[in-house]
Amino acid sequence: MLVKRSEIFQSKPAGLIMLVGLTILLTGMEKTMADPAVTQRVLQVEHITMTTTKKFAEVEAALERNVPQLDPAIAAALANGDEQRATELERGAPLFIFLKRDHGALLQVTGRPRKALQYEIGNPHTASKMTRHRLPAGLYAPLRVLLYEDETGGSIFEYDRPSSLFGQYGNERVTEVGRYLDAALEAALRNAAE
Repeated sequence: MLVKRSEIFQSKPAGLIMLVGLTILLTGMEKTMADPAVTQRVLQVEHITMTTTKKFAEVEAALERNVPQLDPAIAAALANGDEQRATELERGAPLFIFLKRDHGALLQVTGRPRKALQYEIGNPHTASKMTRHRLPAGLYAPLRVLLYEDETGGSIFEYDRPSSLFGQYGNERVTEVGRYLDAALEAALRNAAE
C-alpha cells in the first residue's frame, strides 16, 4: 500500500514536526550530549570555635567597627587592572565585610528566632593573589564566619581555618596567602571578642 505524501502531511503540526525531525536526522544536526567528568576527594578542614562572655550586640558592633564594609571601588580597580589603586583604597585594612546575613531571623519559622549573623569576610585584592595561581580558590573567597549568641548570653564565632581550605590546591603561593588569612581573621575576631 502506497501512502500519498499529502496524506502524511494532512495535519500541519504533525507534518511540520516530522519534517523538522527528518531534516535534523539527515543533516546531522542532532544535539550531542556533553560528557561531564566529576571527581571527588575528601578534605580535612580545621574548624575553629571562639567563645566569649561578651554580649552578642557588643561583639557584632566591635567586629563591624574593626572590619570595614567592602568599598566596591577596590574590586573595580582590580577589574581595571589597577592593583596600585586597589592597594590605596584598602587604606591598610587587611579584611572587609562583603556581606552580612541575618541567619537567626530565618528561625522565626520555628517560632524561636536566634541572634545569629553570617558574614562574608575577605579582601578581593588578597583573593586575586590566590586565584591568579589557582582559580578554584575563589570557591572560598570571601570566607564565611558565623557569629551567634549562646544559651548563657555570651557569643560564639565559628569558621573554617583559611589555610586548611586553601591548602587543598597544592600551591605554596595559595597556601601562603591562606596562612596570612589565618592570622588576619583570627586577629579581627579575637579583637571583637575581647
